Amino acid sequence: MQTIENGKAIAETLLQLSGLYHYYERKLRSHILHDPLPNHVAIILDGNRRWARLNFLNADKGHFMGADKAEELLNWIHDIGIRITTLYILSTENLNRNDEEINNIYDLLCVKLQKLYNDSRIHKRKMKIKAIGNVKLVPPELQKILYDLEKATCEYDSMFLNIAVAYGGQKELVDAIKRIAGMAVAGDIRVEDINEKTIESCLYTSHLPQPEPDLVLRTSGEKRLSGFLLWQSAYSEIVFMDVFWPQFRKIDFMRAIRIYQNRVRKYGL
Repeated sequence: MQTIENGKAIAETLLQLSGLYHYYERKLRSHILHDPLPNHVAIILDGNRRWARLNFLNADKGHFMGADKAEELLNWIHDIGIRITTLYILSTENLNRNDEEINNIYDLLCVKLQKLYNDSRIHKRKMKIKAIGNVKLVPPELQKILYDLEKATCEYDSMFLNIAVAYGGQKELVDAIKRIAGMAVAGDIRVEDINEKTIESCLYTSHLPQPEPDLVLRTSGEKRLSGFLLWQSAYSEIVFMDVFWPQFRKIDFMRAIRIYQNRVRKYGL
């Protein structure tokens, strides 16, 4: 595995040095813009720690490089024209990692989100930013910057960025069921009137014009959703890419979109 990954890295470096990379990027971009783009792309940012191990680095370096890559991604989605993006940053299970690692992740998130808060581009792009998940489980400092981002962008509706932090798909459904049960007890809704739209209105993504992702993308080669958007992804096209998140490039993103465009979407069997 390590030999294969090293070979890929060398090949990619040679491609970029040759100038062919930028030619291929422009060509691929022109191709995907000829067909309908996914309106909502959800991404599981996976492989930071394995990338670090592969490069004989500690996990913190992997998370740092992954955070930098997420910053790059925001430019890619704007350049290509993706309106809604949902990023799976931190699951509820991730919170059980050792204290040093999880605290370093919290600190890194605070730094990067504060930088995003001060980035004039989110206002120029009218990007609404919202945290989805059980945010009360993360430290107060992180809660505050997430709240500040939401408050500063709450009136925007041109683009949407959802940050899944302390997120669990099953917990989201439990929270939705509790809300609906409360509405029923209060007499605000009849049990026989509960339907799919009722559930969708109680999910973390209810603020979105399109809660359902057209495309769910996971990096690192793992082929599972890990509880990500369980309800919303029922009919999503799913693409798994064999590249660790810190290595992810714009051409990889565009390739995933091209795979999506080449599929015939089916809503059912």
